[in-house]
Amino acid sequence: MRIAALAGGVGAAKFLSGLVEVFPAEDLTVVVNTGDDFQWLGLYICPDLDTLTYTLAGLAHPERGWGVRGDTFHTLARLQELGCDTWFLLGDRDLATHIYRTAALLRGQSLNDVTHRICLANKIRATLLPMTNSPVPTQVHTDEGILPFQEYFVRRKCEPRVAGFTYSGAERSHAAPGVFEALREAGAILICPSNPFISIAPILAVPGIRETLRNSTAKVIAITPIIAGKSVKGPAATMLEQLGHEVSAVSVARMYQEFLDVFVLDRRDADLEPQIAYLDIEVKVAETLMDTHERKVDLAREVLALI
Repeated sequence: MRIAALAGGVGAAKFLSGLVEVFPAEDLTVVVNTGDDFQWLGLYICPDLDTLTYTLAGLAHPERGWGVRGDTFHTLARLQELGCDTWFLLGDRDLATHIYRTAALLRGQSLNDVTHRICLANKIRATLLPMTNSPVPTQVHTDEGILPFQEYFVRRKCEPRVAGFTYSGAERSHAAPGVFEALREAGAILICPSNPFISIAPILAVPGIRETLRNSTAKVIAITPIIAGKSVKGPAATMLEQLGHEVSAVSVARMYQEFLDVFVLDRRDADLEPQIAYLDIEVKVAETLMDTHERKVDLAREVLALI
């Protein structure tokens, strides 16, 4: 059996790092959000692809979840001395990835091909695919106007109030080679515990992906990114509140209702099970807080048992 996953961010990386310990990585394909991608200091940066790459390669910083473990920031410090506005943190080893990717893209290689080469170099056995080779930057509509995602998320630290999102150019984009094949051949499709607005929605905005999930005969399983009314990491709970949704796992289940078969609910929210079951979605209550290596693996086993 093959598994396909939709993923973005640290929560997805944690879950998938547990999954590859109990499921053959060669049979896993991950479709990764690229709405966060942007150019900075002339470099093409793919935060979600890099977070997943570093995590699955065993290189990720254990506390932050992003960047490279033990990295230094000498280049960034020197850039600051030269007058650059260094609001986006890039470590020295991390920079090597962006330099390599940018040079390859300038030579005419696709993001799909570059990602494959980076995964090979990092000895990653799972297949990581960008959702598209086309730029589809997430724009955040706020009370201060429309902000590019990284401006809102990193530079402004999610301070402006959110009113909505645009995934620019999504309607003209095409899924990267291998994406539809992975979804159609999968025995199960997993929606990782990622922010539904800025990690999963951009993937679903690529033409054909939502329809493929809706028509799939595979079991589609989502893992909650909300626990007891809070997001473990990132602004998902804040976004739910500011957009007028109930700040709970039920709101996330509703977003995926049209194609979802099973929703994995945290044990702290077991009382919400009837509300999700009412949506005609099967519910599995589990420990979804992945604060230890053992819990990542245990959650992966729980999800595999549903397939």
